[in-house]
Amino acid sequence: MPTQRERQLDQRVQQLEVENFNLKHPVGTLVRYWRGAREGQPSGEGPTTYAAELMGGHTGVVWIEGCRGCIALSHVEVG
Repeated sequence: MPTQRERQLDQRVQQLEVENFNLKHPVGTLVRYWRGAREGQPSGEGPTTYAAELMGGHTGVVWIEGCRGCIALSHVEVG
């Protein structure tokens, strides 16, 4: 089980990933996304509708037009 320090460090790393995504990819950026494992063809594509955010203090996510719910940044590809 991770220590409190390790959880805090992981949260900071995730927050930096979110900040980096938002700096490089403004709202409206076209992305491809996978709903499950990031294998094979993407589940869909569309422009982001909101800036990425840290959900629940542990996972960077982004909202995509035409996609119900949010998608983890680890399951998104820009371009």
